[in-house]
Amino acid sequence: MKIKIDVTLKVTHIVKTLVLSDLFLMAGWGFISPVFPVFIINKIAGATLTTVGITTAIYWLTRSIIQLPIANFLDRTEGEKDDFYALVGALILAGIAAFGYIAISNVPELYFFQIVQAVAFGIYTPAWSGIFSRHLDEKRKSFDYSLDSTAIGISSGVAGLLGGAIAQHFGFNIIFLSAGLFSLLAAFIVFTFPKLVLPPKTSNEPAEIRDHKPPMVG
Repeated sequence: MKIKIDVTLKVTHIVKTLVLSDLFLMAGWGFISPVFPVFIINKIAGATLTTVGITTAIYWLTRSIIQLPIANFLDRTEGEKDDFYALVGALILAGIAAFGYIAISNVPELYFFQIVQAVAFGIYTPAWSGIFSRHLDEKRKSFDYSLDSTAIGISSGVAGLLGGAIAQHFGFNIIFLSAGLFSLLAAFIVFTFPKLVLPPKTSNEPAEIRDHKPPMVG
């Protein structure tokens, strides 16, 4: 029995654009992921290992609380225009959060920008998933999702390796700056794609919300 493996990388323009924007976003935050606890301990006045735990809890709890209401709102609103602008806004907010880490000097400021980051990704997840799921190739849904997962896996792995080395030799500010710029680049990629500026409604069914977690530690 012969098993044919199809490795064709052909995908729709919208799927390709969303995968590319996802790649840049996750690569940017991948710079931060491996060194963020070290940054908290070494650079934030009064921070301890308990602070690292609280920071992580703030991020995930905040994101989890807002994610479902945002998803419900986007599902109830007709068309994809709301999903599109929510996606772009979330990416810009993620960039602001990354830039904010450059200026923080104390624990309350750290917690504040963790909330900003959590809100950004809490909006990003349902907005990205909503548009992505409605433009999948009906015969290659698993491939399309796997392509995105592979893209962010590779980009996050490479960024994590580079992030540690860059932070060691050039300091933490450069990795936060990179994460912010990559987030804004992801927003630019989505915003300038003509078929997404005023995306047509393609389905009467509500978008399926997938779990789509960033590689961020906290």
